Amino acid sequence: MERPAPSPYSRLVLRELEVGDVPAVHGVYGSVAVTEHLSFTPRSLPEVQGIVERSMVSALAVPRQEYALAVVERATGALVGFGRLALDPHQQRAATVGFALRPESWGAGYGRETVGLLLALAFRDLDLHRVWAARAPLNTASARTLLAAGFTEEGLIRGHVHVRGSWRDSVTYGILREEWEALSPR
Repeated sequence: MERPAPSPYSRLVLRELEVGDVPAVHGVYGSVAVTEHLSFTPRSLPEVQGIVERSMVSALAVPRQEYALAVVERATGALVGFGRLALDPHQQRAATVGFALRPESWGAGYGRETVGLLLALAFRDLDLHRVWAARAPLNTASARTLLAAGFTEEGLIRGHVHVRGSWRDSVTYGILREEWEALSPR
């Protein structure tokens, strides 16, 4: 499933994951640098294979509740990251969003583009009302990305994630459909 880019200048597209993506996804989820601020430690190759397989199965669910997608460079077809939009069963027409990129692609604005593509999926394609995200307090790069995409910092969830032997807080962000529409090119 290739999603249309929010502008003709987008360098990235989202697509469904494939079995052949396992090594590239492992370059994301197996990386110590990438997982430093995530809710889990680096994943092994078999664990990543399981993630990709579960993502492929979730793509077939009716109704679909999760969009776990490859983030791919439009020009080269290279997988540079992983994006996820999961419908939130506790909120009406809402979803959580997350993303992780290969370290080699950091600093190029790909995070902002990835979030933009996920928001287009949420608001344009799925007609959602609200999308929220959470980040580790020390992940300042994620904070900049979410704010640049139009999110508003909403608060702190104390003791939210248990990782590396201790509980960690999460800083939460949200964006409403009308806020996204005001920022999006027509």
